[in-house]
Amino acid sequence: MPTDSRLPRVLHVLLHLDQIDGPVTSQQIGQMLATNPALVRRVMAGLRDAGFVASTKGHGGGWYLLKPLTEISLADVYTALGAPQLFAVGPSSDNLTCLLEKAANEATAHALEAARSVFQAELAKMTVADLVAPHAETIKAFQQSRPT
Repeated sequence: MPTDSRLPRVLHVLLHLDQIDGPVTSQQIGQMLATNPALVRRVMAGLRDAGFVASTKGHGGGWYLLKPLTEISLADVYTALGAPQLFAVGPSSDNLTCLLEKAANEATAHALEAARSVFQAELAKMTVADLVAPHAETIKAFQQSRPT
């Protein structure tokens, strides 16, 4: 079953947008993520609608941050992506009139909701800016070692 990797990929993009001076095109983001620029625009639209990013058209245009990463929680980004389903597990619909199937579906739904609550609570504890804190020294050393 395919996995939905939009959350870590979008977090990656947001971190780069914070590091790059000036707008970044959908083409550039697409190259960074090895994906199609049209898909980038679709995904970034959710972030735009949430007020995290904006874009400008034309020569020199592209995506840029509207809010500092310290003000965007991982839960905010997850919500902006439409709160993708966490697990492949879902309800059965083989016999909707069967009370035993109903009981099994209710138990599964309860457990999935509990897992989703824990996941979202963990995401809410951290901002996008917090992601780089453990790596700040390594990033700084790398940036200083690059030729200008």
